[in-house]
Amino acid sequence: MKQAIVARTDIGMGEGKLAAQVAHASLSAYQDAGRRVRKKWQGEGQKKVVLKGDSESQLFELADKADKEGIPYAIIRDAGHTQLEPGTVTALAVGPARDDTVDRVTGDLSLY
Repeated sequence: MKQAIVARTDIGMGEGKLAAQVAHASLSAYQDAGRRVRKKWQGEGQKKVVLKGDSESQLFELADKADKEGIPYAIIRDAGHTQLEPGTVTALAVGPARDDTVDRVTGDLSLY
């Protein structure tokens, strides 16, 4: 099992902002997963990958694919307190779910 977090590269997030948005996405999708999935993923070490996304529209397309696959996912919007405008879509987490299922959604993306 794994989780993939897709972070936008087109909005100029600093390293700290990127880390925070990835963490928000990971936790949000985890909370939407079923109890059995959460326990299994925790027992397997909570594998994650962070991938590059090039636009807001791409994140929404990937979220739609995740939804069709029945995978938990979370779209993150920034609060706008520091670097970005309020409501800016920054990241998408897909999973936790089986590796092959997550890969059907995010397998074509590059590592961040």
